[in-house]
Amino acid sequence: MKSPSNLPFWRSFRLFETLDDTILRQISAVAQRRSWSAGTTLFQRGDAGDYLVALMSGRIRLAVSTPQGKELVLRLAEAGDVFGELSLFDGAPRSADATSLLDSEGFVFSKRDFDALAAQEPSLHIAVTHYLCRMLRDTTEQLEGLALYNLEARVAQFLLFTLRQIHGDTLPPRPLLRLEINQSDIAAALGASRPKVNRALQALRDAGILHKNGEALACDVALLSQIADPASA
Repeated sequence: MKSPSNLPFWRSFRLFETLDDTILRQISAVAQRRSWSAGTTLFQRGDAGDYLVALMSGRIRLAVSTPQGKELVLRLAEAGDVFGELSLFDGAPRSADATSLLDSEGFVFSKRDFDALAAQEPSLHIAVTHYLCRMLRDTTEQLEGLALYNLEARVAQFLLFTLRQIHGDTLPPRPLLRLEINQSDIAAALGASRPKVNRALQALRDAGILHKNGEALACDVALLSQIADPASA
């Protein structure tokens, strides 16, 4: 099944947002729509990397693990994210495992088509350079969070990030948030243990920042922001 031809859709992905209409139309013409049921392994570390995925819906966990079963979650790809791109750019094997946590849909852009288009359109290389620079900045911020912020602040940052994925940058004062991942996945994403994440969430509830509302959490955005960045309070 072919991908959507509407240009705003393709421009919503960070990798493609600076490309002109002509290139986006060419990407749209060759990208193939795929779907993965929850629990599907899309690829494993060490596999040949011959495509990237532009995710339209669902959630994909990107992680590395040891033979002893220890796992580090590198990130959770959500709708609007691209993943699998590094192998596409450098030709090296996959650096992580990719597993769907939810039923997911996305568009596959193959290395063959990427290389052919990049040979014709130098602006694609420029877009990749900008994209990788932003990824490096994001990684620096994540390392800063691990090194400089306590776990409650990191949980608050995670909740605010998830809310912005849903509502955009302008958040309502008390939005509802239904977490579709368990505390173990949150803990892995934050570099902490599940009991410590549970205690951090409970501390936020005790402080009146989070309130249970059925299966969802009612979040006080102003107070969450204070916890997430104490220096700005």
